[in-house]
Parts: sequence; structure tokens; C-alpha cells
Amino acid sequence: MENEGILKYIMQKILHYIEEGVHVIDRNGKTIIYTPAMAEIEGLEVKQVMGKHLFEIFPSLDNETSTLIKVLETGELINEYKQSYLNLKGKKISTINTTLPIVEDDKIIGAIEIAKNITEVSNLSEKIIKLRQRLIEPDTSKRKIKKHYTFDNIIGMNKSFLKAIAFAKRACKTSSSVLIYGETGTGKELFAQSIHYESHRKDKPFIAQNCAALPETLLESILFGTSKGSFTGALERQGLFEQANGGTLFLDEINSMSLSLQAKLLRVLQEGYIRRVGGLREIPIDVRIIAATNEVPLEAVKKNHIRKDLYYRINVIGIEIPQLRKRKDDITLLIDYFIRHYNEKLSKDVWMISEELLDAFLNYSWPGNVRELQNFIESAMNMVLEEHVIKREHLPSYVEELMLQNSSLNTEKREFVHVNNLGEYLESVERDIIKSYLIRNNNNITRTSKELGLSRQNLQYKMKKYKLNF
Repeated sequence: MENEGILKYIMQKILHYIEEGVHVIDRNGKTIIYTPAMAEIEGLEVKQVMGKHLFEIFPSLDNETSTLIKVLETGELINEYKQSYLNLKGKKISTINTTLPIVEDDKIIGAIEIAKNITEVSNLSEKIIKLRQRLIEPDTSKRKIKKHYTFDNIIGMNKSFLKAIAFAKRACKTSSSVLIYGETGTGKELFAQSIHYESHRKDKPFIAQNCAALPETLLESILFGTSKGSFTGALERQGLFEQANGGTLFLDEINSMSLSLQAKLLRVLQEGYIRRVGGLREIPIDVRIIAATNEVPLEAVKKNHIRKDLYYRINVIGIEIPQLRKRKDDITLLIDYFIRHYNEKLSKDVWMISEELLDAFLNYSWPGNVRELQNFIESAMNMVLEEHVIKREHLPSYVEELMLQNSSLNTEKREFVHVNNLGEYLESVERDIIKSYLIRNNNNITRTSKELGLSRQNLQYKMKKYKLNF
């Protein structure tokens, strides 16, 4: 009995403090356990719910739409089911529920539901889908001009870069899936759009989605759409697959997509149809998938970031875009291109960058690749007044610091440094590099860790070690 009392006390504490909501009903549908977390999710108070029948508190539910009642009647587990309903105050609630029966002596005596709140995510999903539909719906009052990129916008003469372009141009002749690998800022979407607009699908939609930008539940709704009546308040909405039908769907950072969602994507690729969230009807689609990853694909497979079966399905045509630090012979070409571009955009008359600055650019490692170079040029040209040459003084202070620091680290012309303790010297260099990247990224841990090629945990460890917590 003493052990039972301790166990009961522990369970009460656990139920009180866990983030997920817990709702338990007896065989008559009346609430016997209702945790504070569940009360917070549903915008109610525990005393409002305890001892009352489920439908008394949630009048919008019925035997078909209530997972608790359904489990009570069938005795079957319902795992990770998305449910939306109205509470007593008329507020719409969206949750992901796992509901299971409570069985004693082979009789169902109740049901327990564990719920995770996704109300905000669900609302955001609705807004994003509405905005996307507005963007693709034809506007008869105004002629829309959609900006897109082609191979004419891809600048470079480096041999490995030209090889990537050649592979991309061959991909235009087929509808097979494409996997593009390149670090952040190398131009993966530029390649994807170029492939689409040179293919026979060019008159159909090109839709891009960054898989790292949205949580799994929201991303699934965005990709596959939702079915009306699948849960209370659900609307009949197309997902990106249907919106891109006949065209191309570009999935960036596919290595950030959950493995369960990757399995659903694999089924679409294999069978050629989708099923909306909560829907039963199979909808045939004809969509070309171009996926991209900022990790080496095989490394991503080894780390279980990309399913092996999905990797082999999408890597029919593989394209690797080299980092800017590996195609430094293109830097001068890119600088000239961006100067011409921003001369027109900003109404400037800049001719070139100074030799000193060019030398720094050529010695810099460019962790942000071409996008970083473009941002540097745009930033500098905004500082130019009547001058025709971009100089050091036109760069923001943090950029100048990066340029000079990297130049001193990488140039072969640097002077011999006398070191008493190599370990301490290397640590000081590492500290300075991390500090400069943190400054450039406004102390954003995620962006800094990506640019430095470190995990968030490793970067935070080094920040603590070098006392870099700003």
C-alpha cells in the first residue's frame, strides 16, 4: 500500500508538470482527470471540466469527431491524430492527439488522451495556404510579371562550376527528379529555376518551399493540403503538390524534413498521387521534384537526415555546386556582374573595387558563398556617393574586420609569427574568428554555427570557453 501511495503521488506530480495535456474520461464519457496543461491548451479551467460529460464542455464534438468517445466505443488506439474543435467559449483549438483505451478485466472502463497544442501552427498553416493561393490565382485586373531566373543569370567560368551547369542543362531534357547539393548561398534555387524554365514544364508553375522554415505538422499541411470535414473547422485546400501540378516543386533543405514526412514524399514519387491531410481520396499529380541539401548527400544519409530509399529515388540526376572558396577564379567576374547590377538598381556609377579590397576578397574564405559576396557589394555601393571605386571605407566595420582578419590568416604573403605556445596561439585565432562571425550575424547562434560548420552545442561550448557570451 505504501508503494501504491508513492506511485500515485509521483503520477500526480508528473501529470501536473508535463507540457502535453492529459484528459481522461470514464465509461460514461465524464471527465475524471483533466490536467492544468490541457486546461491551458483549451482555454478552460480544470473545475469547469471535472465531472462533466465531454459533450457538455465541447458541444461541437460528436461520436464521430471525438477521439475520446471513438476509442471508448471501439477500444482501438488512435495515434497522432490531428483534431480541431470549438471549446465552450467558441474558441477553435487544434491538437495532435494520441488516444488509448483504459481496460480492466477485458472491459473498457475509460479512455485517456494525450494532446499536443498546435493551434498556432494550424492557424499559421491556414494563412500561408491562403497567401499562396492568392499568389497563384490569375488576376484579370492586372497583368502579373513573375520574375524568374534562367541559365543567363548563372555567372562563372570555373571548370567545376561549368560542369555543374552542364549537368543542370541536361536535366532540362527530362522530368526525372534532381538532387542539388551546395552550401548555403551557392545558388541552389537559381539552378532549380533555370532547370524548370528551360524544360517543357516552363509554362507551368514553379513553386519553392524551404523545408527547414516550418515545423513538421505545418509543412505536411502546406505540401499535401487539407480535406474538408476531416476534422472540425478543416477547409478544403490545395497543397503545394496540387498547386504545382504539371510544373516543378523545389524542396530546399530536404535534409531538415522529418523522416516520417520523407516517407510520405517517397510514396508520392513512387505512386504519382497525394492524399490531403485527413482525406481519403487519392489525387493524381504530375509534379517534378527538384530537391536540395546543404549537407553532403551521402553524409546526410549516414547521419539519418535523409532516408536512404528517398535519396536513391530523388538522386536520379545529382548536381554539386562548388563553394565560392573553391572557385575563386570567378570572384572578379562576379564582382563585375554585381557592380553592373547595383549600378542600375541604385543609380550609381561604380567602375570597380580597389586592388587592396580585391586582394582581401581573393584571400577571404566566403563561408556565405556567392550570396555573401553579393551582400558585401550591395552594402558597399550603398555607401558610395560620387566615387567610382569601392574602397575599404565603403564597407561596414564588421566586414572590413573580417576581410583584414581573413587576409592575415590565409594569404601566403603573411609574415612569420613567433609563438611561445602554439595551443594558446591557435585558441586566440579561433576565438577571434568566432567573435567576428558572431558580430556579423548579430549573435545569431544558428546562422553562425552553420557558417562555421559547427553544431550549435559545439559553438555554445566554445563561446563559453572563450567568454564570448554577449
